[in-house]
Amino acid sequence: TTSRDDSTTHTMAAAEAPKPLSKPVIFGTSGLGGVLGWIVVHPFNTLAVRMNLASMSSAAAETPSFLSFTSKILSTEGFGSLYAGLGAGCLRQVFYATSRYGLFETFRDFLAKYRETDFAQRFVLASTAGGCAALISCPVEVCLVRMSNDSSMPPEKRRGYSSVVNAATRITSEEGVAAFYRGSQPFVMRAMLVGGTQVATYDQFKLLYANFGLTGLANTISSSMSAGLIYSIITMPLETAKNRMAFQTPDPSTGKLPYISTFQTIGAIAKADGPFSLWRGFLPYYGRCGGHTVAMFIAVEQLRAAYRKYLAK
Repeated sequence: TTSRDDSTTHTMAAAEAPKPLSKPVIFGTSGLGGVLGWIVVHPFNTLAVRMNLASMSSAAAETPSFLSFTSKILSTEGFGSLYAGLGAGCLRQVFYATSRYGLFETFRDFLAKYRETDFAQRFVLASTAGGCAALISCPVEVCLVRMSNDSSMPPEKRRGYSSVVNAATRITSEEGVAAFYRGSQPFVMRAMLVGGTQVATYDQFKLLYANFGLTGLANTISSSMSAGLIYSIITMPLETAKNRMAFQTPDPSTGKLPYISTFQTIGAIAKADGPFSLWRGFLPYYGRCGGHTVAMFIAVEQLRAAYRKYLAK
């Protein structure tokens, strides 16, 4: 009787387990979930980029607080300015989120055919997927950084991109294709750190909060924001270096670029503005990282549930 009951239990569990999704659905829902999540957090990204790059202006004698910086932008430029570069941000997610999460699940499932994956292997797989996704999406990232910060520059120094397509074509014709990969080193390094630390900390926080009685959506939100805090602290210096390298222009007298590599950029910023300047704009950056993790994971899960319910045969 016990054997028959066990067999029935295993049969029921197999029947209740969701059918694996096809690769196009995995990649598609990852990208669309990334876009939906980005629409929610794009204002945080704009504020993070602009606060982070404010020290490049000679007028930035002292660093304003997050609230005063945000208030000034809203009063002088309006709420719509926080969505500058939204097209580039969404297009970035089409490439970045689609490839990052799609590749991670593809790598993970492939490895699982041969052995049970442990924490260290998932960490390496997530880091690799993040680095590949960053390389793929780097050109759009450059457009996003420039469009997000353009309105903060003096009128004579603004590039005046009208759209992400206009930005891409002008960068190609005016500066060459290589300009799209300025800042690619810190961007790839940041993406690898985000991929690895997100997998590591998110799973740990889910277990921790479950022990405190948090389940379901509350557990997802708490774990995502906690994981976002950890990897925001770790990756902010690389984000700062990436922004500087992507937004820089050649020196008018020498024609040379001031920032040439990741660690040279980090060192130059720390020497000129102090080490804590590497975390300038941290609050909106954390809002972007944690908020996007929450919004994207929820969107992806809902999209996949809807697909299984309405479209899967």
